[in-house]
Amino acid sequence: MSNALAIAAVTAVLKDLLDNGLIDRNVSSTIGAPVTISALPPDRVKTTDNSDPTQLNLFLYHVAPNQGWRNVGLPSRNGRGERLSNPPLALDLFYLLTAYGKQDFEAEILLGYAMQLLHETPVLTRDAIRRSLVPTSPVGGGGLLPPPLNALPASELAEQVELIKLTLQPTNTEETSKLWSAIQSNYRPSVAYQASVVLVESTRPARSPLPVLTRGSDDRAPVAEPDPTAPAPPFPILLAVTPPNRQPSARLGDLLEISGHNLDGDSVTVRFTHPLLTAPISLTPQPGGTATDLTVKIPDVADDSQAPANWPAGFYTLAATISQAGQPEQTTNELALALAPTILTITPDPAARDNNGRVTLTVTCKPQVRPEQRTSLFLNDREVPAQPHPSTTDTLTFRVDAASPGQHRVRLRVDGVDSLLVDRSVTPPVFDPSQSVTIT
Repeated sequence: MSNALAIAAVTAVLKDLLDNGLIDRNVSSTIGAPVTISALPPDRVKTTDNSDPTQLNLFLYHVAPNQGWRNVGLPSRNGRGERLSNPPLALDLFYLLTAYGKQDFEAEILLGYAMQLLHETPVLTRDAIRRSLVPTSPVGGGGLLPPPLNALPASELAEQVELIKLTLQPTNTEETSKLWSAIQSNYRPSVAYQASVVLVESTRPARSPLPVLTRGSDDRAPVAEPDPTAPAPPFPILLAVTPPNRQPSARLGDLLEISGHNLDGDSVTVRFTHPLLTAPISLTPQPGGTATDLTVKIPDVADDSQAPANWPAGFYTLAATISQAGQPEQTTNELALALAPTILTITPDPAARDNNGRVTLTVTCKPQVRPEQRTSLFLNDREVPAQPHPSTTDTLTFRVDAASPGQHRVRLRVDGVDSLLVDRSVTPPVFDPSQSVTIT
């Protein structure tokens, strides 16, 4: 999800959208004067008694909680008041779009073009957000961008789970009058828009209990079984993707079992998609696949395009592409797959606390972790965020304040996916003894 910079990032994306749209439509030639796009309070737009600037102004005048997301993740604390999770702060942003003009009809022309642009762009795509927030040098190379603009690429707005939707907001005469009276500025042709939803997630550490090894003998939770009498669909479809040893997630080097229908063809490719990858990764299944079962291996070797560094940990979607001679290519539905990080080493072990009770741990892992990925180390149920790292790395540093002495079972969490602490290759499953550290 996005962070505290997301509100400013939405404003910047909308401003860039309007700016580029007016340039593409050559509105300056239509009006006969250059057009300025700003994001200022209306009372700060420079007007005079005799003329106004030729300008569009975007003003964030109201922020409200999103009704659909406001109760997600509650409660977030246990009976002792300890934080269990970080439910997102879900916000709807309300903007006032105002047009100014020096001559007759200029304001109306600008407002018409702007409304057409926003009507044709009801959703801010992830690619559009990334293009708008990438810092570039000003035209003519005259220095650096202002610090606020340089900070916005770190908002993670493009990575939040929901896209930003734009909706025209009707306002009556009374609402308009109150709004402009509060602004204390002369009224100009205006229209209101809602941008929804912005999900601001806290980075404060939370507590997460250790995974359950086995369920009790009295646990009679129902298990869904496929219906063998159900007819198979006439098109390729995926039903399940299963990591080895009943693991909840896969790791580099794992063989995945994929089940479905009509998965045979002259050419079969399994495609993995991740939000941080510019293009999906395509793998060829292992020999011996059938119409109902495929096996594909996630590579664990640094060769060519399949290097482990190209497989960031986190959540993927998986689909299969089937090609038959003389028939159009078919693509199946997508299934979710979690790719877990693997802890290689933890140093020092044992780790001695300093005079302030602090311990600094260094963890090496695979795959490599990108700067924009959210990374934490769990010592038993305590979360410790990773120290910032400016580049992609396999070595992470964690500072543990007020560290508790004793042996701690450790998990590395990257973008919501934990390393595998439980060894499920044996029955009953046990905690992996290598995934621990001793603090003295």
